[in-house]
Amino acid sequence: MKTKYIVAAFACALLTLTSCIQDLETLPLNPWDTTSETAYGKDRTAYVQGLAKLYFNFTSNDTTDLLVSDAGASELIRSFWSCQEVSTDEVKCAWGDAWAEAINTNMYDDSENDMVYGVFVRTLQGISYINEYLRQTTDEKLDSRGVDAALKAEIKGFRAEARFLRAYFYWMAMDIFGDVPFTDENSEFGSVNPKQKPRKEVYAFIVSELEDLASEGSAMPEAASNRPRADKGAVLGLLARVYLNAEVYTGTPAWEECKSACERIYALGKYNLATNYASLFRGDNGENPDAYNEFLFSAYYDQTSAQSWGGGTFLTCGAADAAEILGDTDIVHEEKTNDKGELETIYKKESRLGIGNGWLGLHIHEQFINTHFAPENVTWGEDGSFTMKDKRGAGAFHTARRTKGDFSELQNTFAQGWGCWKFNNIPHNETGLEFWERTGSPDKVTDIDYPLIRLGEIHLIYAEACVRLGQGAVAEAKVNELAARAGVEYQNYPTAWNDEAMKWFREERARELFWEGHRRTDLIRYNSYCEDSYLWPFKGGDAKTGKAFPEYKKLFAIPVSQLLANPELKNPVGY
Repeated sequence: MKTKYIVAAFACALLTLTSCIQDLETLPLNPWDTTSETAYGKDRTAYVQGLAKLYFNFTSNDTTDLLVSDAGASELIRSFWSCQEVSTDEVKCAWGDAWAEAINTNMYDDSENDMVYGVFVRTLQGISYINEYLRQTTDEKLDSRGVDAALKAEIKGFRAEARFLRAYFYWMAMDIFGDVPFTDENSEFGSVNPKQKPRKEVYAFIVSELEDLASEGSAMPEAASNRPRADKGAVLGLLARVYLNAEVYTGTPAWEECKSACERIYALGKYNLATNYASLFRGDNGENPDAYNEFLFSAYYDQTSAQSWGGGTFLTCGAADAAEILGDTDIVHEEKTNDKGELETIYKKESRLGIGNGWLGLHIHEQFINTHFAPENVTWGEDGSFTMKDKRGAGAFHTARRTKGDFSELQNTFAQGWGCWKFNNIPHNETGLEFWERTGSPDKVTDIDYPLIRLGEIHLIYAEACVRLGQGAVAEAKVNELAARAGVEYQNYPTAWNDEAMKWFREERARELFWEGHRRTDLIRYNSYCEDSYLWPFKGGDAKTGKAFPEYKKLFAIPVSQLLANPELKNPVGY
C-alpha cells in the first residue's frame, strides 16, 4: 500500500535559491521571515515535510525558480524522458515546439531547449535542496533543537533517503551532461558558483554513496519496507544501473560489480515479476501488489494529492487524441419508460485510457515496431488492427484511427504511425465501462506511478553483465522469466559478448523497457546512438533512413541561461 507523501507546506520550500544551480543558505531579512535555519524544531512534522519536498522534485511543476514557457514541460521525469526517448527510434513528437524539432532529429545544439533545461535545473535544484536538508539534520543541529533520541534515529533514515535521491539526481545529470556542477552538504554556499566535476569523479561519488547506503548497518530503510519512498532495494537497483554504464561514464567497465549488485537484489528476496506486464503501467499500479512488488523505486502520482503534467499523465494524454479517449459508440445501459410513457434509452460511456483529455503528439515509426515486434496482418484506419505474438507490444500498440503515412515530416503528423497506449489510468481489474461509471468524467491527470527501477530491468542488467563476462548461461533463467511473461520464446540467447549479443540486448531491452526512459543510454552503450551502425528514420536529420551524427551529441549542452549564470561552467567539446 502506498505511503502518502506530505506534499503541502514543505519546510524545504522555504529555502531560497538565487540561482537554480547554487547552494544558498539565506538568513531572514526580517525577524518574522522563515528560513531553513528556523523552519525546523524538535517535532517530526517539519522533517517529514522537508523530506517530502526532496521527493517532490521528481514530479514538481512549480516554476518559482525556473524560467520556462510551459510549467508542465518542466517536470523532471517528463524532461528526462523526452531527452532519453524522443532522441531515439522509440518515439517521435509531432508537436511544433522547438525542443521537439531539435530532439526528434538529433539536431539539438547549445541553444536553449525546454527539455534539456528542465533536466539540468530540476536535478541541480533537487541537489541543492538535499544538501540543505543534510545541513539542517546533523546531530549537532538536532541536539541544539532538543530533538529526542527516537526522532534522531528516524531522521538518520530520512538523511539516508536524501543521500539516495541526491545520487539519483547526480546520475541523471551525469548521464545527460557528462561533467556537472558539483556540491554536497560540505560545500561552500552563499554567492559561490559551484565548479564542474569531471564525469568520472561524479561517477565515483555516486558509487561511493550507493555502496555506503547499501551496506550492512546503514540507516537506509530495508528493502520493500518504505514504498513508494526509497530503500535498500532502490539503492542496489540504481547501483546496478550505474555499474552497467561504467565504461561509458569512466572508460573502465565494471561488469563484476554490476553482476554482484543484481545478485544482492535477488538475495533480498523481496521482489517478483508481475504476472501481467500491462498491470505495471495501470492507474492502480501503486496499490496492486502484482505490480508494485516488481518496483524497486517509483515516482508517486495521485489525482488529488500529487498532481503533475508529467509521468503517466504526459504518457497517456500525449499519446491519445481527445476524440479517442472514449469508445466510438455509446453502450446501451438500459431502456425504460419515462413519466410521459415514452421509451427512453440510457447510455453508458466506455473510457479507453481513464483520462479526461488528449494532447496527441507522441507516435512511433513503423521501423521500430517492425524491427522489434514483427507484427502481422497490419491494417490501418478506423478499424486498424494487427496480430503480434509478444504480449508486451500487443497490449500497448495500435493502428486504429492511424495512418501508415510516410513520416516525411514530423510536425503536425499526429495520426501517422503507430500509437502507444502502454500507460493507462484505468485500474488493472476494471473495464473501461466500469471506470466511466465510477468516475463519470475523469480528471485530466492520472494516478499512474512511474516505475523508475523495476525487476524486469534488473533481470536484463544481470543478463548483460553475465554475458559480458562470458557467463551468459548463469542468467538464462532470469531472461526466460521475461520471455514467459511476454508469451514468446527467446531465440539465440547469447552466452558471450559479440556483435550479435549486442544486437540481442539492444532489441530485447527495447521490447521490455520501451517508453520507460532508457533508450538513449542503451544505444550509447551499444555504440548505436550517433554511429551509422544502427539507423532509424530522422536520425541525424535524415527523414528517410537516418544518418550518423557527431559523437559529441552523446551529451546535451548545458543551457545557455545557466552558462551565463555561472561562468565556471563549460559545455562538452563540440558545442
